[in-house]
Amino acid sequence: MTAMSTVDGKTVRVALLGCGTVGTEVARLLTEHAEELAARAGAPVELAGIAVRRPDKHPELPPHLLTNDAAALVESDVDVVVELIGGIDPVREWLLTALRKGKSVVTANKALLAEYSAELFEAADATGADLYFEAAVAGAIPLLRPLRESLAGDRITKVMGIVNGTTNFILSAMDSTGAGYAETLDEASRLGYAEADPTADVDGYDAASKAAILASLAFHTRVTASDVHREGISTVSASDIAAAKALGRTVKLLSICERVEGEDGTESVSARVHPVMIPRSHPLANVGGAFNAVFVEADAAGNLMFYGQGAGGAPTASAVLGDLVAVARNRVIGGRGPRESAHAALPVRPMGQTPTRYHVSLDVADKPGVLAQVAQVFAAHEVSIAAVRQRDRHDTASLVIVTHLAPDAALEATVEAIGKMDVVNEVVSVMRVEGEDS
Repeated sequence: MTAMSTVDGKTVRVALLGCGTVGTEVARLLTEHAEELAARAGAPVELAGIAVRRPDKHPELPPHLLTNDAAALVESDVDVVVELIGGIDPVREWLLTALRKGKSVVTANKALLAEYSAELFEAADATGADLYFEAAVAGAIPLLRPLRESLAGDRITKVMGIVNGTTNFILSAMDSTGAGYAETLDEASRLGYAEADPTADVDGYDAASKAAILASLAFHTRVTASDVHREGISTVSASDIAAAKALGRTVKLLSICERVEGEDGTESVSARVHPVMIPRSHPLANVGGAFNAVFVEADAAGNLMFYGQGAGGAPTASAVLGDLVAVARNRVIGGRGPRESAHAALPVRPMGQTPTRYHVSLDVADKPGVLAQVAQVFAAHEVSIAAVRQRDRHDTASLVIVTHLAPDAALEATVEAIGKMDVVNEVVSVMRVEGEDS
């Protein structure tokens, strides 16, 4: 292995790839807080170049720093590459080039990390370079470093949280106003909380990438975005929100990563993203607007919650600068940051085998014996019922059933079978339940 070179104490030179909302804040903070950053890093931290697509569109930046040749900037005499462009290609090759040349990398690229973190860590290990990515999940919230450093001596059993501000804003607004999904999405777009194309957010892709990163760190296992079960919020209706309210719950899109123990005692990892009903007494229930929050359960530390701004230029830049100071300090003293920890190599459990709970709302015929017939179907699929609520309406009735924990496939099969019953007019809604005793 080639030893990572140390800086001579004069300057840590930084290449910045991308200068959008976050990149502009990083460039500003590097300049305005230069003396403080130098004191913390042990040497001046200097912006050596900024790669942007069109340099003429950035009059606010010093022209001599701008280039549209990111590959050449990475190859130049810099010590650290900060990547804020996003996406997979050609960014992946640029960062691999940097790491293979012993240059440390700071990135906020959750999509790249969720698919290629193993390859990036292998390149970093080969030269002793650092790979830091605190800003990839939950913006300014110090979350990833506690998972891979502060809790390194503990055994984490579950990480569950709100990691996408757009979807949380939409669901929070639906809960407070009673409005439907479509009109609330329009309002989120008007206010700037949703992108022109909100697919990555509302269909759960963004949260799934973050779930892969969280699961990998928490359980010392390589988990990719393709391992994460993903469902978005587009099917969540105003009636779902109202039903949750009636039961003292609210609806959130959660990333849920947990250790699951099988009947034979062997462990696996479950990673999933989907809407859930959670009790209003749960700490995550009160996280409103575009804020993020992550709830961590660990054997020794107990329950921990991390809360704050999950996106935005300044908050995300704060996380980037924190990483930059760390890698600069390592280069000054010749140290190394944390490496990849994938020693557990636990298998990823398929969603169908993952234990979950369901809230099932049915429109049924209002006549004797219907509840007994429905209960028989649950029993036939070995799904235990935790609670039942029934309300009569003329010649039909509304039936709400909440289950105990059962394999998700068994719950899905139960709902499918119930939907075919003559006494069931309609399966109105189905949603998973979290945050309650099983």
